[in-house]
Amino acid sequence: MTSIHRSPSLFRDAPLLAVTVLVVAVMGLFLTAGGIWLAALGGSVYYLVAGIMLLVTSWLLARRRAEALWVYAALLLGTVVWAVWEAGFDFWSLAPRGDVLAPLGVWLLLPFIARRLVPRSRAARWALGLVLIGAAIVLGVSLTHDRHDLAGILRESDVTDATASSGQAPPAAGENWTAYGGTGLGTRYSSLTQISNANVKDLKLAWEFRTGDYKGPDDPDEITNQATPLKIGDLLYTCSPHQIVFALDAATGKLRWKFDPQVQHNKTFQHMTCRGVSYHATKPGGVTTDAAAAPSDCPERIFVPTNDGRMFALDARSGTPCESFGDHGQIDLKEGSEIQTPGFYEGTSPPVVTDKVLIVGGAVIDNYSDRVPSGVIRGFDIYSGRLIWAFDAGNPNPNEMPSASHHFTAGSPNSWSISAVDEKLGLVYVPLGSSSPDIWGGGRSAEKERYDSALIALDIGTGKLRWSFQNVHHDLWDMDMPSQPSLVDLRTNGAVTPAIYIPAKTGDIFVLDRRDGHQLVPAPEKPVPQASAPGDRLSPTQPFSELSFRPPGMLTGAQMWGSTMFDQLVCRIKFKRLRYEGPFTPPSEQGTLVFPGDFGMFEWGGIAVDSQRQIAIANPQSIPFVSRLVPRGQDNPAAPNSAHPPGTELGVQPMYGAPYGVDLGIFLSPLGIPCLAPPWGNIAAIDLRTHKVVWQHRIGTIRDQAPLPLPFKLGVPMLGGPIVTAGGVIFITGTMDDYIRAFDARDGRQLWQDRLPAGGQSTPMTYEVGGKQYVVTVDGGHGSFGTKLGDYVRAYALP
Repeated sequence: MTSIHRSPSLFRDAPLLAVTVLVVAVMGLFLTAGGIWLAALGGSVYYLVAGIMLLVTSWLLARRRAEALWVYAALLLGTVVWAVWEAGFDFWSLAPRGDVLAPLGVWLLLPFIARRLVPRSRAARWALGLVLIGAAIVLGVSLTHDRHDLAGILRESDVTDATASSGQAPPAAGENWTAYGGTGLGTRYSSLTQISNANVKDLKLAWEFRTGDYKGPDDPDEITNQATPLKIGDLLYTCSPHQIVFALDAATGKLRWKFDPQVQHNKTFQHMTCRGVSYHATKPGGVTTDAAAAPSDCPERIFVPTNDGRMFALDARSGTPCESFGDHGQIDLKEGSEIQTPGFYEGTSPPVVTDKVLIVGGAVIDNYSDRVPSGVIRGFDIYSGRLIWAFDAGNPNPNEMPSASHHFTAGSPNSWSISAVDEKLGLVYVPLGSSSPDIWGGGRSAEKERYDSALIALDIGTGKLRWSFQNVHHDLWDMDMPSQPSLVDLRTNGAVTPAIYIPAKTGDIFVLDRRDGHQLVPAPEKPVPQASAPGDRLSPTQPFSELSFRPPGMLTGAQMWGSTMFDQLVCRIKFKRLRYEGPFTPPSEQGTLVFPGDFGMFEWGGIAVDSQRQIAIANPQSIPFVSRLVPRGQDNPAAPNSAHPPGTELGVQPMYGAPYGVDLGIFLSPLGIPCLAPPWGNIAAIDLRTHKVVWQHRIGTIRDQAPLPLPFKLGVPMLGGPIVTAGGVIFITGTMDDYIRAFDARDGRQLWQDRLPAGGQSTPMTYEVGGKQYVVTVDGGHGSFGTKLGDYVRAYALP
């Protein structure tokens, strides 16, 4: 019999057993130390018990005692029972709890280990073997059902005639795709039917175009192409990260013209992206807001904002700047703001185009300072570029125009995302972000608080406020309104109600009457955690919509995840060390777990609405963030050391003008994967008559994020939204794996997919030309999202 003190002979006589002893001992020490820490924080004692049992197993193995197998069998059996008790029969939650212990158990049963143990106990080997078989059965059972999946089907009898109640079909994209969301209503719905759920599996690549616009050495990490192209007539219009505009032949993808605004490459810019362009056609007899005849140049116009704060108007047929617009085809969007630092105000989303007015918002740098440009919303004459009206949310008189003695209010809530418009009602619906800095509100004025993280409905002609709805009161979590809202005519009991659906980062979808803002789906105010950092304050309540994808209840330690039990233990310790009391837990020096996180359950992609079937398609995601307030000090000075900030939204953000900076980041394990158990991304359908979720499924694999290209369908985060067609097909490309996918709108069943050459962090679109329907995706990747960068525009069609 060999004792542990005779380890040299163990290495000489049984080197594999000796190595096993050391590995098991190291595992036991790690779990014991971590288990003590976790237990002291009030977490599960399992890891402490498991660590001790592994140390006992190691000691017995070193003594070549067969009792080691009995102890290990007991550990494995206890692990199975504990795992099922904590996680239920959820495969992706069970697997990390046993993906090290089970293979080690098999290893211990191999002859070169088991036969060197004395006495040679067949019973011990059988016991361990039976436990391993039982663990395999448990995993097998968990594979037969996904408890996060909601199976459902839209019955064909539920599909209604869109004209049944209103007498006319609602506006929808068809042969053309004339605005970012298909139309100004933002529904991302197409009436085309050539590609259907019966033949979508036959889609093939029809053409591919390369923009040639790549990330340069002087560009920020946050570089991406998020464009949704437009199609008008025989031309397709799109843009690239440096706002270069391309007009392509819609049938072949051949370049007709391009326009380069010569945007500077600058590492200090917080973003470098283009979400798309806007289109305007002069109507017969059209006039400007000055009641003058419409200019003869550029009867069709393409508008594109730039990251350096300009707006261009281009002739849609030639790409040349429209001389009648502003200063030879461009206007300076920084005009009227006192602060004009390059990159502090960026045009990242296409403007709203109406008959006479161009309505423009823009992104303002996040969490740098309280002295940043205004996020003012402005209406310009569609032909001349003259400023007609302004809505400056931080001004006591938000419609006050700039003058020699007045600048727009620094740090006013901004609209970096996409707006929607109802020209019949004469309203534009603008999603607003929060005042800068996002994570500190101690210095915000009452005026800024009014419209902070709100949706505002403005009169198209005057910019006057008609109504507003605030999604988060006194926002300290970057829970701005991120998505283009969708305008839907709800048909119930023979009546039509003009509604607006507003997806929020919180996971809520607020449903309001778009005429006056009153709630169609209740969103009651509920108490939320209190005790803000010194100098700040909190709202005692927040609105919670009854139509929501927000996970029920609070996160627990059992939901912490990892690829193994070891990084899962680290995630549990990190979770217990953070402040977390549920949604809207305030930022703290301790570090606060923010869930839903800053990415939001909904982002700028919005939702898609099939008005014929009266369903909405959503792609919510679930990624926690950590927000830690950093007091002023040597590493976080109260004033900038240089004139320009770094171009990033993660890491330490200075928040000059506040008593703290903030360290922002995703809640990740030591291996760089989310600490929250999957799924992290889903696709779902909502019945708009009942506002219930019809079906919901995971979407996306970890193929392009894992060290090995493993196509495990965990459900991954997304940037980019869905579209839906009258053919009953949903298309989406925004997942972290590089695929375009098609789903059946009836039940969410995946029908088709194709591998993309780069990340598709954009929203696709569809159109018809020459009698053929195409589906187009822009695949440029996303720098900070971690997907492969590229410069592709790809079109698919049936053979």
